[in-house]
Amino acid sequence: MRPPRAKYFNTTGPCDPRLHYMLPPTPRLPEARTLIEMDRYFVLHAPRQTGKTTMLEALASELAAERDTIALVFSCEEAKSAGDDIGWAEKILLDSLRETAESAGWPQEWLPPAYPPQHEVGQRFRRALSAWCRRVPHRVVLFLDEIDALQGESMASILSQFRHGHNRRSKGYPFPASMVLCGLRDLRDYKIASGGAPDRHNAASPFNILADSLRLGDFSTDQIAELYDQHTQATGQKFTKDAVDRVFELTQGQPWLVNALAHEITFKMKMTGTITAESVDVAKERLIRARATHLDSLAARLQDPRVKRVIEPIVAGMPPGTDLSFDQDVAYVHDLGLIQDTRALEIANPIYREVLLRVLGDRTERFIRADPRSFVLPDGRFDLMRVLQEFVLFWREHGEVLIQQEGYHEAACQIILMAFLHRLVNGGGQLDREYAVGTKRLDMLIRWPYPGPDGERLVQREAMELKVWRPGESDPTPDGLAQLDCYLDRLTLDTGVLVVFNRRSKALPWAERGAFEQATTPSGRQVTLLRV
Repeated sequence: MRPPRAKYFNTTGPCDPRLHYMLPPTPRLPEARTLIEMDRYFVLHAPRQTGKTTMLEALASELAAERDTIALVFSCEEAKSAGDDIGWAEKILLDSLRETAESAGWPQEWLPPAYPPQHEVGQRFRRALSAWCRRVPHRVVLFLDEIDALQGESMASILSQFRHGHNRRSKGYPFPASMVLCGLRDLRDYKIASGGAPDRHNAASPFNILADSLRLGDFSTDQIAELYDQHTQATGQKFTKDAVDRVFELTQGQPWLVNALAHEITFKMKMTGTITAESVDVAKERLIRARATHLDSLAARLQDPRVKRVIEPIVAGMPPGTDLSFDQDVAYVHDLGLIQDTRALEIANPIYREVLLRVLGDRTERFIRADPRSFVLPDGRFDLMRVLQEFVLFWREHGEVLIQQEGYHEAACQIILMAFLHRLVNGGGQLDREYAVGTKRLDMLIRWPYPGPDGERLVQREAMELKVWRPGESDPTPDGLAQLDCYLDRLTLDTGVLVVFNRRSKALPWAERGAFEQATTPSGRQVTLLRV
C-alpha cells in the first residue's frame, strides 16, 4: 500500500484535506448551514484567498452525505467573458453547471439540462433550473462560486431570474431550495446589480435580510495555533507561542498570509528545529520582497480610483470623505480586504500596510543612489542623523519632481520619506510604520540589530514622527511634539525625531529647505526637529 502523502501549507486554490494542513471549514461559519436548512438564498462573501471555495465544497459534501439533498458547487468565472451578452452568459453558466455535475459522477437522470434555445434570452437559466428541479427527486442546493464574474446586464438578468424563481416557490414552482452566491461583494452590490437600492431592507431582491449576507472571517490566534499544530504532529517541528503570536500580529489572521508564512518557513526556507518569532520576521520579509501573487494583486488595486480615494487619506492621516459615494468606496475597499473595517479605516494588517507603502514608494526608490552600508557606524549601529542629512540633500534635488509625479499627491511627503528610509534600512534592519485616517501624522520606528561589547545581539530603536504643514493650517509642530511624546512613552524611548514637511506656497525655496533644530516635548524630552 502506498504511504500517505506528506501534507503542506496551502497557498494556491481550495484546500484538499488529503494534501493540506487545514482547519475544519464549516465551524468557521455555522450560520451558513442554518440558513441552508431554512431554504434561504443568501450571499457569502470575503476577500480573495480566505477559504470561500473550500467552505462551499465542505458544505456541499455535508449536504450530499445526508442523501435527501443534492448540492453542487459550480464556478461562474468563465461567464466574465460574456459581458452584457445575456444569452452567452446563460449558456456558459448552464455548461459549467452540467460539467460540474458530470465530473461529480451523478447519474444521467440527475444531470442539469443542456442550454435550452427554445426559450427567450433572459429566461433560459431560470427555466433550465426549474426543469432540472422538477426531474430530480431530491432537494436541490446550489453554490455559485465567483458570482462576481458576471457583468452588467448579464448580472442583472441572472439575479432577476433567481428572484423570479425564488418568489414562485411557495406556489409549487420547482426551483432550488437554497442558493448561495459567493464572491468578494457584499449584499448591497447584488441589490444594485439586480435593479434595487443599496438599502438592505429594500424588498426588490431576494437578498433582502441583513442576516443573509455572511462574511467569512479571519483566523484567531487559537486557530492559527491549531493549524500549525497539525504540522507539529506530522513532523515534530514546533512553533513557539511567540511565533504564533507574531504571525497573528503581522497577519491579523488573514488565512492566505497565515499559510504563506508557514509555507515560506517550512518549505522554501527549509528551516529545521523550532520555529521562533525571528523565523517569522525573516519569512515576512521574504514574502514581501518576492511580492507573491496574492500580495501583487492587492498592490495592483492601488490605482483603482475607488481604492485610491480611501487609501490616500489613510496614508496621509487626513480626515476621510463624508459623502455617500465615499462610504460606498469604503465598503468596496473593505470587501477587497484592504482595510480592517468600515469605521476605523486602518489597513487590514501590518504586512498589507508595508506592501502598499513599498509599492507606492517604488518610483522614489529608483532615484536613490546612496549606499546603505555607508550609514553603518564602526560599532555596528545605524547613523540616523547622517541618513536624515542625506535625505535633506535628496529632498532638495528631487522632492519637487517626485511630489508632482506622485499619484497619491496628498500623501506624497509620507510616501517619499518612507521609501528613502526603507531603501537605506532594509537589509540590515526593519522599518515599522503606523498610520491611520484622521491622525494627521505618521509614526515610524527603525529597529537595527548590532553586536554588543560582549558579542550579544542588541537592537537599536529610533522613533520618528512625520507631520505635514498644509495650506490654510497652523504650524503642526506643537501637536507633533505632543504626539511624538506619546509615541516615545509607548516605546519607552528617551528621544526621537519630528519631521515637518511644509506644503504651503510660503515655504522656503527648495534649495534652502532642510533645517535641523533641537526641540523640547511637553514632557521635557530633548528631540530633533527637521523642517523640510
